[in-house]
Amino acid sequence: MKTMHSILVAALALTMSATAVPAADQNAGPGAPVVVELFTSQGCYSCPPAEKFLGDLAGQKSVLALEFHVDYWDDLVHGADGKWKDVFSKPQYTARQRGYNERIRGRGNVYTPQMVIDGKLEAVGSRRLAVLSAIRRAETARRDRVAVDVTLASGTVQKIRLGGAVKSAGSVWLVRFIESRETRVRSGENKGKALLSHNVVTEMRKIGAWSGHAATIDVKGFTLADGEGCAVLVQDDRQGPVLGAAPCPSGTS
Repeated sequence: MKTMHSILVAALALTMSATAVPAADQNAGPGAPVVVELFTSQGCYSCPPAEKFLGDLAGQKSVLALEFHVDYWDDLVHGADGKWKDVFSKPQYTARQRGYNERIRGRGNVYTPQMVIDGKLEAVGSRRLAVLSAIRRAETARRDRVAVDVTLASGTVQKIRLGGAVKSAGSVWLVRFIESRETRVRSGENKGKALLSHNVVTEMRKIGAWSGHAATIDVKGFTLADGEGCAVLVQDDRQGPVLGAAPCPSGTS
């Protein structure tokens, strides 16, 4: 009889095989990545493993990995180590997480680390098997994924082209993020640690509405600095499923 340990090892090996995340659906638009949003905080002791996992996912072309830092840890005092103000935290990211939890879990209470997959599934961000399973489920369940194409020139986003889909509509968001940043935490639960973050969201800009039909959006005043990247999300207006997504092209040409 197999021991529980051997069963878990076999399951892990199967899950982390060569196709650790699913291949893109060829009918779902160029690239068609699954969007994985990690809600985290530098003040959360259990969050660094999830942030490391997000970094692993960010290296997969079939995943668009984004890191959102919430603000409800900022005022929590951890004994003599005090509290730590997360340098990336914003109340709107907490609100985004609450919206997901109300829709997906039926309640607005939140926790970290949490990963939300394609706006419709969620899992504890450090539980790799659960997250990878959710990514597969999201890939399998996708229908009428809108194709998204981004034109970038000299570090400036110029145009976003959207394909059409059946019975879908939503808003178009341009997301700016820092590709990689290490922060030394001087107080709070993670005092003394050097935390490495990936694809840390610093801005979400609504740039238009999508009616379900093919369209082109001209973008003004969105230039990336060194070390920044960006992505486009098309999402149901009720903080619902992601209907389409694409990273901005790498490079400045």
